[in-house]
Amino acid sequence: MSKAPTAVEIRGYQVGFGDCFLLSFVYGTEKTKHVLIDFGTVKLPGKNAKPSQHMRAVAEDIRKVTGNKLTAVVATHRHKDHISGFATDNSNGKSGEIIRDLKPDLVLQPWTEDPRAARNARAPTADSSRSPKKLIEGLQSMHVVAEQIAALANQKPAWMGPLLQKQLSFIGEDNIANLSAVQNLMDMGKKTRAVWAHHGSDSGLEDLLPGVKVHVLGPPTLEQSSAIKRQRARDPDEFWNLLAGAAPGRSSVTVSRGVKKADSKKKSAVPPEARWFRDQLDRMRGQSLLQIVRTLDGQMNNTSLILLFEVCGKKLLFPGDAQLENWAYALRDAPNAAATQALLADVNLMKVGHHGSTNATPKGMLWDHLRNRMKPGKKKLTTMMSTMPGTYSGVPSTRLKSALTEETSLLNTNDLKGKDADLFIYTKIE
Repeated sequence: MSKAPTAVEIRGYQVGFGDCFLLSFVYGTEKTKHVLIDFGTVKLPGKNAKPSQHMRAVAEDIRKVTGNKLTAVVATHRHKDHISGFATDNSNGKSGEIIRDLKPDLVLQPWTEDPRAARNARAPTADSSRSPKKLIEGLQSMHVVAEQIAALANQKPAWMGPLLQKQLSFIGEDNIANLSAVQNLMDMGKKTRAVWAHHGSDSGLEDLLPGVKVHVLGPPTLEQSSAIKRQRARDPDEFWNLLAGAAPGRSSVTVSRGVKKADSKKKSAVPPEARWFRDQLDRMRGQSLLQIVRTLDGQMNNTSLILLFEVCGKKLLFPGDAQLENWAYALRDAPNAAATQALLADVNLMKVGHHGSTNATPKGMLWDHLRNRMKPGKKKLTTMMSTMPGTYSGVPSTRLKSALTEETSLLNTNDLKGKDADLFIYTKIE
């Protein structure tokens, strides 16, 4: 086999609001090696789109392109819009079975997905509430809370307006643990090799991709930075006190008394003079739940892998949904932060983080330092964005999308027309 790839083909599949990127490293006329980065969705384009059909079609195309063999699978973090396609149940047409049959040689995930850490977290062994095991415990509890908030939103109580109901339902469902997908990823890793990475650690990919250098820029561990656990500006550990004793496996947990089981009994009438006060309390309850679920969402994004590939004399950046606290360690607080900024300055291709949200593409720390923006012709920075406007409030950011359009060569899955031939956006690096 050639000592290094002669080209890299990148496909960004149309999965609506989700991520699915296939990197194909071409070794001359010899064997091509394929790395799948994420495979998930929470909402597909088109009123009649069915995940059971569409995600299976995507998986079938991946099988076709790869010739029935994946070199590696990367799951940047546990959000549904990044891993639901790995499920082996009927929710996505058993698309995860197709990926599993491609027998990846490596499954790469962030350190927070290490099953040993999750198992140990049931009985915290450290006094510090900022310990890694305590964080894992919190992440597990997060799914219990998210599930109940999503269930409440789907009940559409009278006090919950349509916009709030949509926001709570979407973010809640995205944060529910997709057990089938999680188990499939774990099983694939057991059969070959599983790596749980953090800032500065070995990805395991270089052993499988000759001539490719891979940097793991995030997430940091809690020993490196406790900022990824931050929930509130004043007290990063206080948030979990709102969970009313949430713990993995408990189905009766309530969230700040905002989630209740369905009650068939008719509520007592509220006197006219008290209705204004009742409405204000309901509004406060809804906004509190929205604050909680948004914080849960940010917590998981802070555990996202950030990968930088150096290949063919070019640099390809895939940051998952990494947000500010995750980026801050790599670009500001780490001992090698200055070197990392210099490393990223001449990136040639960037997958836009978190579907185009502003906090996933920090302007001062990252965007302003990308020197290939606005360069002429083929030297111009290529960006790839998988998004679906109107799904999540403020995503994609109007300002960021304008900058991407004006200053880079933007490839956007939202521009696809929905035909079979438009199943993915595509570019080639040589």
